[in-house]
Formats: sequence, C-alpha cells, structure tokens
Amino acid sequence: MAGKWSIGILIAAAHGPVRFTELERAINGISRRMLTLNLRRLERDGPLVRTVHPTVPPKVEYSLTPMVRELHASLTGLAGRAERHRAAIAEARAAYDTTAEQRPDAD
Repeated sequence: MAGKWSIGILIAAAHGPVRFTELERAINGISRRMLTLNLRRLERDGPLVRTVHPTVPPKVEYSLTPMVRELHASLTGLAGRAERHRAAIAEARAAYDTTAEQRPDAD
C-alpha cells in the first residue's frame, strides 16, 4: 500500500462500492492512467476488490476488503496528519533540496 496515491484511493473507496469516475473526482490531481495503474496494483495486492456487473455497458465498482476496512481509521488519521502538516513538509523539502544542491556528490 505504498505510493503517492494508494492511501487516498483506499480512503475514497471506504464508502464503497465506488465507481472509477467517483474515485477520479474524489482524488485531487490524479490522472486517469495513474488511477488505473494504482487500482490494478491494489486489486492485485488484496486491499481492493473489483466487481464487474454484467450490464451494457459493463458497470465496474471497487470495494475495500475486510483486511483494509480495519485499517480505515489509521489511514484516515495518517492522511489528516499529512494535511495538517502540509506547509511544514513543504518547508522541510525546500530546505533539504537547497542543502542537497550545495553538497558535493558522495559517489
């Protein structure tokens, strides 16, 4: 469940079943391609279940597995923490990048 988008996808799918376009709208900044790749990976790893309904056109929905439902509160807390400290994280990254540019390569 590592990666930039995984936690956001799982939080957005918590009130599922949810469709692709609903996930796309709920996750700010994610591209269709990146959402597709992450959904496939999360389905493969087990946190998500993909259900295809036999309609025309096919209706596809994503739901959390019980394994991830029990982590929902932790994931929400982690995402909330990151949001609350967004400015401090951006400042730390900028400071690191500035000093990293001034360091000689260790290689």
